[in-house]
Parts: sequence; C-alpha cells; structure tokens
Amino acid sequence: MCLFPASPYAAWRRLHGAAFYLNETEDPPPERLLQAVWFHQRLLRHRLRTVDGRALRVLHPGFWNRERGPDFRDAVLQWEGEAARTGDVEIDLHPRDWHGHRHQANPDYQKVVLHVVWEMGAPTGRPTLVLRHVLDAPLADLGAWLGTETAGAFPLELRGHCCRPLQSLDQDGLEELLKQAAALRLQAKAAHFQARARQAGWEQALWEGLFRALGYKQNLWPMLHLAELLPQLNPPAARLAVPVLQARLFGAGGLLPEELTRRQRASDRYVRELWDAWWRDREAFSNQVLPRQLWRLSGQRPANHPHRRLALAAHWLADEGFLQRMEAWGTGALSPKQVPSALFTALRVPVDAFWSWHWTLRSPRLAKPRPLLGTTRATDLAVNVILPWLWIRAVEGKNDRLRQELERRYFAWPAGEDNAILRLARRRLLGQEKVAAAKRAAAQQGLLQIVRDFCEHADSLCADCHFPELVRRWPTSGRTLEDL
Repeated sequence: MCLFPASPYAAWRRLHGAAFYLNETEDPPPERLLQAVWFHQRLLRHRLRTVDGRALRVLHPGFWNRERGPDFRDAVLQWEGEAARTGDVEIDLHPRDWHGHRHQANPDYQKVVLHVVWEMGAPTGRPTLVLRHVLDAPLADLGAWLGTETAGAFPLELRGHCCRPLQSLDQDGLEELLKQAAALRLQAKAAHFQARARQAGWEQALWEGLFRALGYKQNLWPMLHLAELLPQLNPPAARLAVPVLQARLFGAGGLLPEELTRRQRASDRYVRELWDAWWRDREAFSNQVLPRQLWRLSGQRPANHPHRRLALAAHWLADEGFLQRMEAWGTGALSPKQVPSALFTALRVPVDAFWSWHWTLRSPRLAKPRPLLGTTRATDLAVNVILPWLWIRAVEGKNDRLRQELERRYFAWPAGEDNAILRLARRRLLGQEKVAAAKRAAAQQGLLQIVRDFCEHADSLCADCHFPELVRRWPTSGRTLEDL
C-alpha cells in the first residue's frame, strides 16, 4: 500500500504546494530541502561524522533563520571528546559555496561552527558535514514527508485569499477537504516512524515519538536526545524502579540542581534521593549528559515543564506492560465513545509522592494534587504519535481491517487543545462563521496541514498561492483527480 495514496488534495499539493517530489537521480536536490532535512534531523544521527573524521552529536539543530545570515542560529553541537558548543550552521550544496557566497568576508557568519553540504569537495579548513550518505530515507520519501512539516513564519495580516471561497463551500465539501489534508498528515507522521523503526526498531521509534511530543516545540530536541539514550539509561533486562529512572533522566538531561533550596524540605529531600541514585550511575553516562543550556525552562505552562514531563516518562518506562497496553488499545474492540477514555486510562500513571504535588524541582508544594497527564495532552499523543505508529505497523503487516479501524479512530477523535496557529488559521482561512468546522482533532490536523503546505510558503498578500484556486474548484461531492 502506498503511504501517500492519490486524493484530490494530495494531487493539488503535488502540483502547487510545498512538498518536494524528488528522485535519487536528481542531483543536487534543492537547498531548501537540505535545510528542511537539517531542521527535522532526518539523518542517521548515530553515523554523523565531519569530513575530518570526528563523530558529531547534534544536540539541537538551531533555529531556522529566515533573514540574512546563516541558515540556523544557536545550534548546540558536540564533537567526539569535546564539550558541547553553541554556534550557527550554514547549509550549502557544496563546500566551495562558502567562498563562492563570500561568507568568509561577512561578519554575520562569524559564529558559524558547522558547514553542512550535500556532497564532498575540496576541504575549506572549517568543520564540514556531508549529508548525501546519511539521510534516513530515500530522497523521494523525504520530499513527501518534509513537505508536510516544514516550518516558517505564518503571516499575521488579515484573511487569506482563500477565505471567501472556503466560506462558500458547504459543510460536506469543507469537511472532505480537511479530511484529505488530515489523512496526508497521518501518513507523513507514520512514514517518519517507519523510517526510524528501520534503524532502531518499533519500540524505540515509539519512545522517541512520545518523548518528542512531551517536549513540545521548546524542548523537542533535548527530549529526543534523552529518548535516544534509553537503550543505555533503561536496558530491557534492568527492570528499574521509577525513582531510579527519574534520577537517570534528570541526571543525563543535566537538570539536577547542584544545591538544595534550604527552604523547601520536600523538594530538598527528593533532590537528595535523586542524587543518591545518580551518583552511582553518573560516571557511566558522563560523556552523554546534556548541557543545561539546551533546555528552555521558562515561558511555558507549569504542566508542560520538562521536569514534570520527564517524571511522567519515568513511570511509563518502569511499567513493563506499557507498550503492550498501547498495542492492546489499538487492536481492542471498543465503541467510538470508549476509544479516547480507554487510551487515557492506558496512559495514566499512579499518584507520584512528589510530582503529583509539584510543578518543578524548585516549586512549592501545591494545595491539591495534579495528575501528571491530562486529557488534552493524551489527545496530542494520540493523533501525533500513537495512532500514526499503530497505523504504519498495520500497513506493513497488510492488516487492512486494523488499518481501517485506526483511521476511523483518527478521524473521529474529539478536538484537542487549541493553539495560536489554529486560532489564526481559523480567522484567516475559515472566518468566524466556520469555527465549528474544526470540531475534531483530525480537522485541526487538516487545517495545520493546509497552513504548512500553502500559507507558510506565501507572503501576507498570498502571492503565488494556488490554494484559493483549489478551493474554488473543490467539489461538494466526490470527483476524480482529473476533475481538479
């Protein structure tokens, strides 16, 4: 089964959207694709070596720079045998482009610590990484996947040119458009799991997806790095207890406080317990501890703090039946009303003596206990991680009945937590009259997909955006691809 089957939306996206459609003979690929590969780290990360032979860990790829200067700002990189370094990254097709583009004479490029290129060339005397042979999937697959996820600055001015034609669609037509976009998003996320599973196995791919989702956009990369360390932090035969796993996650994450508060007895006692466990393991993981500056610990909701999310993950890791419960939930016979609550039950963890009463390692005790996982976060995990992971396994196993059931769950899932992008998209694309159109999580996913495919690749005046034309031609009932 093709992971990206034909649909009117997919066909239009291919012709006029942001997706890359490449093959292995196209040489070189567009530089914009290489930037997206770096941003999403679609690489064999354990095999990265610069041209001088040194192993390289990408702790954070940096922030995509849309203005003048290097392509990525403030990346955090670690070469073999060295401390982590923060600096900029420039993406080019060939090493000679460094001088060809006169980067060496431009003060904006003084902080570049890594030159990332597509193919090998004459050495330039600066650390260089060649991407050609370390992609985690074929170019054609990467092009299709990256077209769904490339990020950019979303325009904030007024409604888009597609707003009026979208408002003219009847409810069935709008729902079908969002459904097709959401289906492509599901397939794209599933393809990512498939690519990672080929390298690390299905269980590890799921853990990495869960950790990424718990990190949100602010702490996605450090959470992913801890997930990549799980085979060492939590060996399959070790059967570690929750406190030990929490100590290892906090310790390897570089998040253990060096000093006690001297004011909060519960927090100080818990930190001492973490250090008592971490001292025994510290030397074994000394070369893998993440630098603290990799984390963003402020400017987010208390419930989303990485301290709290790592505490939750430790409970899952200590539960020997966790993965089996995820699979059982996916294959179990459940009514539509039972599906979300059954997953929430499977994800829920027992009361934690410390974390049910604290937001962070330094925060005062709460007046009443708070669960480590809420229903909105369970929805995010369902549509972005668990359902795509189960779906692609059903596809590979040629289990059409299970695949169809997982698709039914995906499209029926209640709407998740609202966010700034969704609110702006509804206002700019749908108008206030169509707010109810995104009443399910899949519709939200479809709306996000349209933003990624079209809005983020047009300016505030919607210049050269073909999506309004698609909407004007969109059927209120089924048509063939040729009709569009």
